[in-house]
Amino acid sequence: MTTYKIAGVSKLNGEFRVRFANDMTRVKVLAKNGHSDIDLIELKEPMTKEDAVAFLLSIDFATRDGKTNQDVQTALLAELDKRVYAPKAEKAPKAPKVAKAPKAVKAKPTLESIAAKAPAKKAAPKSTVTRKEVEAQLADMEDAPF
Repeated sequence: MTTYKIAGVSKLNGEFRVRFANDMTRVKVLAKNGHSDIDLIELKEPMTKEDAVAFLLSIDFATRDGKTNQDVQTALLAELDKRVYAPKAEKAPKAPKVAKAPKAVKAKPTLESIAAKAPAKKAAPKSTVTRKEVEAQLADMEDAPF
């Protein structure tokens, strides 16, 4: 069961939604994606989403300075209804797996098939310079002054 260390709300497109995270870098991500009125708190211990919403309601999270933000309260109650009171939809049974057709068996290579694939050896090109000419050029060269 997944637990979260951070919980709170943020506003996107004029609507508050409950948010969950494991560290406060989530604030940066939410702000980067256009969220406003971001209000996240660190929970006293890691909690499931259901427990986190119940905790936020128990500490009257929507009330600041004696005023209750009805939009935040509504978002928390909607999340509570979604997580706790709404019956969980049963997942549709998965379709049975269809057996794959067996792969075609490759024929074992024979010596003839290998020989047919091998390119014919090419003879080395004959040099246009004779051995005596190469030896003469080498004799004319100076040794490097190293």
